[in-house]
Amino acid sequence: MFDIDVVTLSRLQFAATAMYHFLFVPLTLGLSFLIAIMESVYVMTGRDIWRRMTLFWGTLFGINFAMGVATGVVMEFQFGMNWSYYSHYVGDIFGAPLAIEGLMAFFLEATFIGMFFFGWDRLPKVGHLAVTWLVAFGANFSALWILIANGWMQNPVGGVFNPDTMRMEISDFMAVIFNPVAQAKFVHTVSAGYVAGSVFVIAVSAWFLLRGRHIEFAKRSMAVAASFGLAASLSVVVLGDESGYLATENQKMKVAAMEAMWHTEPAPAAINLIAFPDMAKQDNSFSISIPYLLGIIGTRSLSQELPGIVNLVDNAKVKIRNGITAYTALQKIRADKNDAVARATFSETWKDLGYGLLLKLHRPDIENATEADITAAANETIPDVPVLFWAFRIMVGLGFYLIGFFVVAFWTASRHRLGDKRWMLWVALLSLPLPWVAIEVGWIVAEFGRQPWIIEGVLPTFYAASGLTLVDLSISLAIFLVLYTSLAIVEVYLMVHAIKKGPSSAEPVEPQGGTILPEAAFAGPQQH
Repeated sequence: MFDIDVVTLSRLQFAATAMYHFLFVPLTLGLSFLIAIMESVYVMTGRDIWRRMTLFWGTLFGINFAMGVATGVVMEFQFGMNWSYYSHYVGDIFGAPLAIEGLMAFFLEATFIGMFFFGWDRLPKVGHLAVTWLVAFGANFSALWILIANGWMQNPVGGVFNPDTMRMEISDFMAVIFNPVAQAKFVHTVSAGYVAGSVFVIAVSAWFLLRGRHIEFAKRSMAVAASFGLAASLSVVVLGDESGYLATENQKMKVAAMEAMWHTEPAPAAINLIAFPDMAKQDNSFSISIPYLLGIIGTRSLSQELPGIVNLVDNAKVKIRNGITAYTALQKIRADKNDAVARATFSETWKDLGYGLLLKLHRPDIENATEADITAAANETIPDVPVLFWAFRIMVGLGFYLIGFFVVAFWTASRHRLGDKRWMLWVALLSLPLPWVAIEVGWIVAEFGRQPWIIEGVLPTFYAASGLTLVDLSISLAIFLVLYTSLAIVEVYLMVHAIKKGPSSAEPVEPQGGTILPEAAFAGPQQH
């Protein structure tokens, strides 16, 4: 029997490190393209203010990138430390994109970032501009490969299980690379990063305007970020819809849980605008629905049904019974590698082996599972519906708020009225954390919603953990939390210090009717 407490702590440790790491990644993605756009304008116009903009935002990019690398390295080591059986089981497939991501992050990106910071006086303008764009593309290609790896966990294609090695092995590497789930996750995730970078630039620029500092610098920065952010925020919604559509094909249980849809409804299904899911009763104690909307959005048709949670549990029972057959055949193959009948049976049923492994939570001899065991295992396929339901709505609500935010910012910039309305600057400043909130709850929807699978339908999460003790995990988790919290504090300190210092060679302060922010908000000498 597996120690669920150890598995839960392993999950908590990976979740903590992943969510810390993803505080830095979106800003890296967003700022990389914004500084490339700013330097492009500098090269085309020759105006020094655009060079100073590139240097200032590039400095903040560099600080953030260093923290992202420091926190990302630890995540990759955890696959071997906390999830050793996972690494054994799918290392042949998962390891390839992970290795490529590492090469791009540490060799391609690091090289060009060094040239970006130290090549200003050594490279011609166009040459340095090319380096800046390569930094941006390198950061995004790095994200591509890690999301290919993650997308395979959501939709495992291009692999087969080898009963002789007891591992998943690649059968079609192109299918892994061009996995539609991975591609949709990539464009959705990087677009969210562009939104985060744009909000960051607007918020910091708003702070400068509220303090009456670096006025022209701030207005130009806000104009670029407003335009880029509007396009990015619109693409997040469109690409998020594509991700949801693919999930209705590959992760039906996740979609049903996100919508708290317990029973299959006649097509097109209604969407629950507000609901209070009851896991014990497998129903909603209260809900407000909009007719037809979920069916239209989720299936893009008026006739296709979306299965409910209860119906998907019944489907899981069928797969569990099939998984028992696959597991029994696998044991026969391990006892006699020349058993042709067992190999033929396993070849027909191996895709449901993961469902059979769910029974290990309830009894070690899954060949002798009872109907009660099968029912209990099938119920394990239901994720935490209330968490998913509300996390998804927070993400979507913030997404639509940010679209409105960028529409107003873009309209104001197009009319050359940036900074005229102080309440708008305050809204911009207070909106700074919202993209990160949306991104983190989006991560919860994507990863928490996949439970109980570490690889959808292939390997249960509890089966993938290392044989560590609770003490081992408690110590390492405490170390990680202290280390990552320290890094986050260092990041904030360095960022605030660089922002207080402001861009070099800034123009004189232009009074805006008095300082609105109190001096204590960011202590430090005024930059003139």
